[in-house]
Amino acid sequence: MEVAVASRTLAVWEHRKVVGLLVRRDLKVKYQQSVLGYAWTMLEPMAMTLVYFFVFGIVLGADRGMPADAKATGGFLLFLVAGILPWTTFSQILGEAPRTMITHSKLITTMKVPREIFPLASVGTKFVEYLLTWPILVVFVIALGGRPSVEGLLIWLPLAVVLTFAFGLGTTLLLSSVNVLLRDVERLTRILTRLLFYGSAILFPASMVLGESVDAPSWAQTVFQLNPLLGIFQMHRTVWFAGFEELVPTTLALTSAVVGSLLMLVIGYWTFRRLEMSVLKEL
Repeated sequence: MEVAVASRTLAVWEHRKVVGLLVRRDLKVKYQQSVLGYAWTMLEPMAMTLVYFFVFGIVLGADRGMPADAKATGGFLLFLVAGILPWTTFSQILGEAPRTMITHSKLITTMKVPREIFPLASVGTKFVEYLLTWPILVVFVIALGGRPSVEGLLIWLPLAVVLTFAFGLGTTLLLSSVNVLLRDVERLTRILTRLLFYGSAILFPASMVLGESVDAPSWAQTVFQLNPLLGIFQMHRTVWFAGFEELVPTTLALTSAVVGSLLMLVIGYWTFRRLEMSVLKEL
């Protein structure tokens, strides 16, 4: 098994130029008839951020879950921006994951390349778009007085990006193969995406569920922290709020993020390889 995995990994690496070509093609096709082009990568999440800031920050007062000093160093608006930008990337990965193999069916059945290349290219495209949002995030950090830390930039941010990629790739490998054989997966994924959005504390601080003064049952708090995405998106945020322990992932949330991401990658790859021949026959 280990030899087979190493062999396939080497084969994917040897065809890395194909991955690059697929990523560039997808980006070109997506924006070729758009007037604003890549600007949409930033404008869409920014528009949603302003809506959520008004509803959850002003109307519902979700910022009460943030430390008092954190409101003066970036505030709830930066908190939302730092979470919604990576979430947008992940939600787009989930949205396209079920159709990845179907979309590339002609290439899959005609090209003699490792089939893992196509899910990898799909996730890679979204990460290129995510990198394009970083200048906007930096502008918000500077304008709102965020407090980035060296530890966050060197540890939390790289770890968050790697885990997001691993979880997204594992999910894409899993859903892209299963959906070819069971088309209901695409509809279920849309429901799951919405549930994960609210279950990953994108719009409110996790302390509103995990705080000592919160009356939530202990089992509910444990289940909340077992969601790998909670720890991942907390890592994305804590980079810009140095010194605020309330915004740092708990030990359980951090462990769930690391173990859950790696486990999803293993399960996704195992399922992909297991169903590969059945998927090829269906395509």
